[in-house]
Amino acid sequence: MKNLPTNEQVKFEREFSRRPHPVQIYSEKPHLSRRNFLNMAGAGVTASWLAPKLSAGTVIKSTPVTTKNKAKNVIFILLTGAPSHTDTFDLKVLNAITPSTFNPATINGLDFPTGLMPKLAAQISDFAIVRSVRSWALVHSLAQTWTQIGRNPAGVLGNVSPNIGSVVAVELESQRRAGQVFPTFLALNANGAAGPGYMPAAYSPFKVTPTATGLRNTTNPDGQPRFEQRWDLLHHLDDPLRTDSPNGEVMEDFDQFYAAAKGLMYNPAVTKAFSFTAADSARYGTTGFGNACLMAKQALAADQGTRYIEIMLGSWDMHQNIYAANQLPQMTSTLDKGLGQLITDLKAEGLFDDTLIVMSGEFGRTVGRLTAAAGRDHHPQQFAFFAGAGVKGGRAIGATDASGAVTADPGWSRNRDVKAEDLEATIYSALGINWTTVRYDDPLGRGFYYVPSSDQDVYAPINELWA
Repeated sequence: MKNLPTNEQVKFEREFSRRPHPVQIYSEKPHLSRRNFLNMAGAGVTASWLAPKLSAGTVIKSTPVTTKNKAKNVIFILLTGAPSHTDTFDLKVLNAITPSTFNPATINGLDFPTGLMPKLAAQISDFAIVRSVRSWALVHSLAQTWTQIGRNPAGVLGNVSPNIGSVVAVELESQRRAGQVFPTFLALNANGAAGPGYMPAAYSPFKVTPTATGLRNTTNPDGQPRFEQRWDLLHHLDDPLRTDSPNGEVMEDFDQFYAAAKGLMYNPAVTKAFSFTAADSARYGTTGFGNACLMAKQALAADQGTRYIEIMLGSWDMHQNIYAANQLPQMTSTLDKGLGQLITDLKAEGLFDDTLIVMSGEFGRTVGRLTAAAGRDHHPQQFAFFAGAGVKGGRAIGATDASGAVTADPGWSRNRDVKAEDLEATIYSALGINWTTVRYDDPLGRGFYYVPSSDQDVYAPINELWA
């Protein structure tokens, strides 16, 4: 079956298209495991990614497929708040509406706002834009989670479904080399990133919000000798609890957590990858997003086991005064400087061909003339950005109609809108992961599909990115 289930598509698009404003209808249910408590308050790091792993006896099945297997790493950028596609990567120039400061130009046949994003305009040959993407939902919290887990969060197993990055961590764990100390799944400026779902905390996103110079609390203000004394005292007091207490297993988990966290302190590899100078930050725009892009590049360059990085860049929810200086122009400038420099540096350090960059929002924004509040409301049509890992750039896949409201040409083999589940399948395929995998270790024993309905061939990778 090549087409989306009609009843499912109608249900979601009809339901959520009626809601133009944010409605909180979903919140992630905490992982029901004692390891959920393994967080170091105020430390700025969490080592839960080193907690116990999944059972080796898990029943897994899949359909034989040919993966692209082009990427070693993935950087996934989620533009939270939903950027206006027709003002950015699916530009529609409207007389008396589009500001002259956009400086629209046609590059390789693509209309692009060079005034908003000059660095990316100069790099168009390095990326492809999928313009036939359409969101299932128009509720921020729901659609953001949907984008990260590749399925309906309100559906069966939705509230225990893991982040795509957690699945990547499970699949690529066997490729980690001895001595690699970084987490497989790193989340930067992404405290709201979806978690590991029903999977153990070992596969949680390692959440870091970079400071002006990098990662905080990798040293102790009283010095390493004093810290080591306190460490010894901790073990003197706690070790008996691991053997003489009915809570020994819980204490053992805490011990593993603290040991892992300690391994990130006074560690030259950590210091090098998670620290940077003001000059380095300036090259990326001296912003939180720029610093996250810089840290992502350094983490991959360190080759210490990180394979999936999620970065969030928010404040795209522009219902009012979208063209004001502190709105779309400011956000696109931040994006342009950070992402543009990331691409430049990945290429310079030989990492671009091994790294797939994927970027999207949770949905798009209304098209044509602005609203009475000079803004744009929620709209299902959106874009997705792909670069690196052999993606053939300088082009768009798919096209919207003259206004940008709907898909006019899907531009890919399935001949339909691209959905979040297809983006998920594309990421897995690029990493050499079989997207049709089904695991039978979920809490209900129903079978957790890496991509929903894989046994029915409903969703698929966008292979045209490499065509």
